[in-house]
Amino acid sequence: MVMAIVISVILLFVGIGVLVMVHVCIVGRAFRRGFDSENNANVNHHQRDGNNRSNNSMSHDDLEKLPCYEFKSLEKQTSSPIDCCAVCLETFKMGEKCRLLPLCKHRFHAQCVDSWLLKTPICPICRTSAGNSHRR
Repeated sequence: MVMAIVISVILLFVGIGVLVMVHVCIVGRAFRRGFDSENNANVNHHQRDGNNRSNNSMSHDDLEKLPCYEFKSLEKQTSSPIDCCAVCLETFKMGEKCRLLPLCKHRFHAQCVDSWLLKTPICPICRTSAGNSHRR
């Protein structure tokens, strides 16, 4: 009886060890795959010009085509969530340069959303395409 318990405990630990090793292999492979694709994207980013961009980023030319305006507050007493940049969470101030995304009509500080759009061409709030020529 004692021998059966000892064998059961040993098999339990061996089984747990195998599961841990499988998990480590899967997670390690996922991390390597993620790092490899990130490194390839950085290498390819430097080799491409603005016309051969992938859908994973937006060129500076495409960014400049998006509507930009100076913020003018309609109501000065209260600030609503509409008067806040969703990227930096700061309220818009009079005269600040803001950018309006044409499809979803969300607005942000131009500097905040430009850095986002250079990495991914989708709205940070609703994930719709940031421009007419880019797809989700």
